[in-house]
Amino acid sequence: MNNEKIAFGCYQSNDAYSSVKTAIEAGYRIIDTARVYKNEDAVGRAVNEAVGLVERSAIYVTSKINARSHSLKETPKAIRQSLNRSNLAYIDLYLLHDAISGHERRLQAYKCLLDARANNQIRQVGVSNWNVKHLMELTEAGLELPAANQIELHPWCQQRDIVEYCRKNGIRIQAYCPLVRGERMLDPTLEAIAGQVRRTPAQVLLRWSIQHDFVPVVKSDNSGRIYENIQVFDFELDQDQMKELDGLDMGAEGACSWNPVNCA
Repeated sequence: MNNEKIAFGCYQSNDAYSSVKTAIEAGYRIIDTARVYKNEDAVGRAVNEAVGLVERSAIYVTSKINARSHSLKETPKAIRQSLNRSNLAYIDLYLLHDAISGHERRLQAYKCLLDARANNQIRQVGVSNWNVKHLMELTEAGLELPAANQIELHPWCQQRDIVEYCRKNGIRIQAYCPLVRGERMLDPTLEAIAGQVRRTPAQVLLRWSIQHDFVPVVKSDNSGRIYENIQVFDFELDQDQMKELDGLDMGAEGACSWNPVNCA
């Protein structure tokens, strides 16, 4: 289904409750939050109130736990807190938000997520901002690989080595900052392609992500843009347009956020 190919994000949302309600009404079914966003409660309230309009099983809620809580003691506590704050019976996907806690602690935290899944607190285990080295540590430790890895992805920062590894190993790729936080909307190549397909630059960027089989995580508190951003399934970029956008890659220099994937 198309609404499973795009996620609604709540990073730095000014009104996550209203925005998530609008997003669900607009057709988004993946809702992305995190402990550090401090809006798990608002997201949970919007999701619970949407039940009736949409079955709970059709809404896929993601949350994340950062390095501060990566340990055998703190990770289970953080998961319980996320469930209590959101007032949800379970969280569909729970991610380790980063890998900066170090080898031992991130493995401890990952094992705790597996336990939480076994206890039906979460449905799937994932990671965010993990590079190939971090993912290989799981295999070396005899642990299963995550269901998803959420990393910054857009034409100017394509992280191709991580993408390749994830694809080869069946790890779903979620793309945050798919709109580059609005920083490159006037790029000549992007503007030209937007004109050719008669769409906004934002819609072109989301379409690029979807056609690469990424799940873009797009955020807005503007109801018009929330609706506009999901209207990307009735057009396609052709091979030449995709190639032009692929050619914009600047590697790490093209990132618009602090990117911790090279940590130890």
